[in-house]
Amino acid sequence: MLNKKTGFTLIELLVVIVIIGLLASLVAPKFFGKLDDAKVQTAKAQIMMLSTTLDAFRLDVGRYPSTDEGLKVLWQKRNDEIRGFTGPYLPKKISEDPWGEVYNYTKESKNDNPYELFSFGPDNEAGGTGEGKDISIWD
Repeated sequence: MLNKKTGFTLIELLVVIVIIGLLASLVAPKFFGKLDDAKVQTAKAQIMMLSTTLDAFRLDVGRYPSTDEGLKVLWQKRNDEIRGFTGPYLPKKISEDPWGEVYNYTKESKNDNPYELFSFGPDNEAGGTGEGKDISIWD
């Protein structure tokens, strides 16, 4: 009987690796586009959740948090005097958007809204259009 070795040659392995590389280069950009969309949707969902929690704070305390108190009042236990406070209102801290920047909250609003809550979005700059547009609770 002859001893016959079976296996792949180096050339066959290189061809397979090149084919996998070509397929990855075609598919990867589509997935990265979805990643950006997912971050925007995550930011919108977090802003909605923070807004709902701000409304719960207002129902208990009778006002929205001041700009100085900020969003941190929603997840911190408080020992000082905030009459009616039954928090924390969130089980964990949610202060950063999906791009690692702090959500912007101010009690003072430019419009008739009771507060401003927004993320600067992927470009981390005020304003913008298209993919660089700010993400706000009031949009």
